[in-house]
Amino acid sequence: MNRFKSLVLIVAMSALLMLIGDVFYGQQGLVMALGIGILLNGVSYFFSDRIVLKAYRAKIITSSDDPQLFEMVQNLARRARLPMPRIAIIPDDTPNAFATGRNPERAVVAVTEGIRRLMNREELEAVLAHELGHVNHRDILVGSIAAVLAQAIMFISRMAMWFGGSRDQEGRSASPVGAIAVMILGPVAAMMLQMALSRSREFMADEFSATVTGRPDMLASALEKLENFNQRVPMMDAEPATAHMMIVNPLSGGGLMSLFSTHPPVKERIKRLRAMKIRG
Repeated sequence: MNRFKSLVLIVAMSALLMLIGDVFYGQQGLVMALGIGILLNGVSYFFSDRIVLKAYRAKIITSSDDPQLFEMVQNLARRARLPMPRIAIIPDDTPNAFATGRNPERAVVAVTEGIRRLMNREELEAVLAHELGHVNHRDILVGSIAAVLAQAIMFISRMAMWFGGSRDQEGRSASPVGAIAVMILGPVAAMMLQMALSRSREFMADEFSATVTGRPDMLASALEKLENFNQRVPMMDAEPATAHMMIVNPLSGGGLMSLFSTHPPVKERIKRLRAMKIRG
């Protein structure tokens, strides 16, 4: 069911991309948008891990660089029956973490320098298990594709602002009201679809962490610390397109912007975790 929902959402985002192309540029625009969608999906599939790691200046490390971190990930991967992922360190003082890669065999778990200093061992293990949950559920590939499609929808909508003059006879964009509506609502719809994709997956990864570590209270404690720190000091290199990959939202913004967060409320996540039983 989880994979089916993901497929439906990816198809919906691709269809929205094609709709925007058709409304503004007619049949040629539809074909162009389809081509862009296929190209970007291909790029996401093969290079998403490299793109995201480079964006955050993350460096792949070896066991000699951080033996304790390596041992933690190795033990958790063994317990979760997953291949040992590569590990990367992000040079940022704000504590956060994410996973990327197109499948469990090519997965990377990345943590910031800040999270290594903030978390105790049990909290850090809970965070790492959460990221392995995303690896196990294949969230990392789906999330990367969704991010790229969302960016494409926003890009084409912005292009239409400058090159969307009145046309017709299959050139489309004849009605300025309809065109403006699509231009504004398209990116909003893409954001909503991305939110629907991301929020449920965070709950699933939280449950996976609780199952693997047997300590849901430790993930609850870690989330509390992460939320407080990220609200005060947002990540330097965080981008809206990749924010959904982090364990907590790395972007500042409350009020109305919180309604468009790709993450479920941390308070709700903590409440669910604290309702779970600690495995003895």
